[in-house]
Amino acid sequence: MSTAHEIAPTTGPGPTAPASGTTRTTDGRAGAAGAPAGTADRPEGSAAGPAWTADGPYSAALRTGRGPLFLRRADGWLLPLEVERWCADPDAVDLEVLGRCEGTVLDVGCGPGRLVAALAARGRPVLGIDVSEAAVARTVGLGGPALRRSVFEPLPGEGRWDTALLMDGNVGIGGEPHVLLCRLARLLRPGGLLIVEAAPVDVDERVEVQVVHPADAGGGAGSPFPWARVGAPALLCHAERAGWRAVDQWTAGGRCFAALRSRSTRTSAEPPKSTAVISNQRARKPSGGRPVASR
Repeated sequence: MSTAHEIAPTTGPGPTAPASGTTRTTDGRAGAAGAPAGTADRPEGSAAGPAWTADGPYSAALRTGRGPLFLRRADGWLLPLEVERWCADPDAVDLEVLGRCEGTVLDVGCGPGRLVAALAARGRPVLGIDVSEAAVARTVGLGGPALRRSVFEPLPGEGRWDTALLMDGNVGIGGEPHVLLCRLARLLRPGGLLIVEAAPVDVDERVEVQVVHPADAGGGAGSPFPWARVGAPALLCHAERAGWRAVDQWTAGGRCFAALRSRSTRTSAEPPKSTAVISNQRARKPSGGRPVASR
């Protein structure tokens, strides 16, 4: 989700890949006696839920590739969501970010998949995750590997990803940036790269929002869920607390970014972990005719 353009309140969101053609899967789920990775500090409401159902306004917008669509706070404040940009090909600003990626890439909150598909087309090992079935289906349709999964659920290749992306304001996922950044530190290899897009304003807020379409003023809005908006100064503070160090910051096209590295490193006595394996969802047919992998 994007954090660009505010509207005033009204009265009424390393490792290597398998060889070409290989379709191995590393699920990463905990056993019956164990809790899934990340559940101990999972923010309330962070898993897939009613806000992202197939008949919700977000899913409808992704199917058409058009807005308008907004995040609405309880006080009526609206934040436009840039559906058309997300559903288009990557722009020059996106391409600069993709050029900074290293090794295997995990796109957290991949949306309709423009970045995942572009990286896959370059031959870059990549996986997109999103809680929206419509988002994952569109990503897979573009040729990008994707899973319908919350970042706080078990994921393939945990601790072995080279790069993770939090684009389009997705540092707000779960409503607790510190918790999210700690989770990302566990997903990446020691010293891995995290690229985060921050809000283009100086803000640090936790809110409960709904996804709404202007025509849905009388109903039809998605269920409320926690979200956060974080500008660059606040992002760097949260990152430092979570054990990250900033290695670069830049602004392009009115958008703000930071590149972060985990401070943790392996000791020379610690053996390297096995390589991460990426599952291409185009290679298998999930049960029930569903185009994506469920939780």
